[in-house]
Amino acid sequence: MSEQMSSSANAGDAGRAEIYLVLGALLAGPPDDAILEMLQEIDASDAEPTPMTEIWRSLQAAARQTDPEQLSDEFFNLFIGLGRGELVPYASFYLHGFLMEKVLASLRNELKTLGFELQEGVSEPEDHVAALCETMGMIISESGLSYEEQSDFFKTYLASWMTDFFADLREAESAVFYRAVAQLGQQFMEVEAQYLSMPA
Repeated sequence: MSEQMSSSANAGDAGRAEIYLVLGALLAGPPDDAILEMLQEIDASDAEPTPMTEIWRSLQAAARQTDPEQLSDEFFNLFIGLGRGELVPYASFYLHGFLMEKVLASLRNELKTLGFELQEGVSEPEDHVAALCETMGMIISESGLSYEEQSDFFKTYLASWMTDFFADLREAESAVFYRAVAQLGQQFMEVEAQYLSMPA
C-alpha cells in the first residue's frame, strides 16, 4: 500500500471511529450543553452533498432547536420510562427477546479476548447500544484489529440488530432530537455494512 493510500485509509478509520463515539455519547445519556455545542460546530458546509452530510446538517439543526432539559425528558421516555421506555436498547432484547441472553455472554468473552474491561461505576451491560458503539470506535482507533476482525465484530454484535433499533428509534413517539440521531445511526450502519463487506 502506498503512503498516500495508507494515509487516506487512516483518515477514513479516524472518521469512522469518531462517528461511533458520537453515537455512543448521544445514546449513553441525554447530551449536555458541551455535546450540543460540539454538534452545532461541526462544519459540513464544504462537504459534497451526500446522504451522510445531509443527516449531519439535520442533527445540527436538531441540536440548535433543543435544550438539555427537553433532552432529559425525551431520553427518559425513550429509554428508561416508568417501568420501561419505548425502546429497549440492548442486543440481547433485539436478538432474543429478553435481557442478559447468550449474545451478551458471547460479547463478554470476545471483549475479554480483546483486552477490554468493564469500567468501574458502569452498570449497563456491555450489549447496550451506546456501549457497543463506543467499543467499536475504540476497536477501530486503538485495538489494532485487522479489517477482517473489525468486520466480524461488526456483523456479529452491531449489524445483527442495530439497523432495526435505529429504525424503531426513528419511529418512536417520543423521538424529536433522537429522530435525527436515528437517521445518523441508520445511514452509518448502511455505510459500514458496505465498507466492511468489501474485499480487504
